[in-house]
Amino acid sequence: MIASKITSKAQTTIPRAVRAALRLGVGDTILYAIEGDHVVLTKAVMSDAQPGGSIYEEWNSESDRRAYAEL
Repeated sequence: MIASKITSKAQTTIPRAVRAALRLGVGDTILYAIEGDHVVLTKAVMSDAQPGGSIYEEWNSESDRRAYAEL
């Protein structure tokens, strides 16, 4: 089992093995599905996006892209 801690701001780092398994890269979006007492994490694909092209438009601003660029 792979683990990571949650910070005081409710943030966590996705462990390298998970990023590799999901082929996650900079700018990718992840989806969470709550299934009972488990959460399933998946990489979003364009077919998951809304008609505007982004799953979460409220996080699709230039300032957000700059803020997340170095994470």
